[in-house]
Amino acid sequence: MKGPEVPVTVQWVRTSWTKRSRGGEAAARRNAVPVGFALPGGVAPLEKRVPLAHTVKIREGEDFTPVEGRAELKNVDVQLRRVDGRLRVLPRVEPLFGLPPRPRRPPAVRLLPGQWVRWQLNYRFSSAAGMQDWSYWLDTFNIAYGPVTADVFLGTPDFHVDEQGPVR
Repeated sequence: MKGPEVPVTVQWVRTSWTKRSRGGEAAARRNAVPVGFALPGGVAPLEKRVPLAHTVKIREGEDFTPVEGRAELKNVDVQLRRVDGRLRVLPRVEPLFGLPPRPRRPPAVRLLPGQWVRWQLNYRFSSAAGMQDWSYWLDTFNIAYGPVTADVFLGTPDFHVDEQGPVR
């Protein structure tokens, strides 16, 4: 007889900015933004019906004020797969044209129940015609395998994968 599935909790934090926030006070505000947030009341681990992730969007145009929400897991760029009692975690890299140079992708992280990972990826974009400023994203995926408390992502992760490349 198979036991109950180990719960999975996903938080996706996206910080976005333009060249205007590459230095000075705006950059200081951007750099002060947390990469992990408390889970809102009522956010349960992923359910079998419609798996949801806790999202936090932080935009330069909103003075780097976090805006929380939820997204269906299918719309979050991360692959999750249960294999041999572990959770295999590997963020998808999309869009590829937005990647800054980096050597190569690290392997997937395999979490045991009770562990969590923080995985960070950054992106850099320019307009096709060069008419708009450069824009940037930092995606942070906080993913826990097992029961959690609301403050789980405020602590130190068991694994931290920093996949950020230079954005010039």
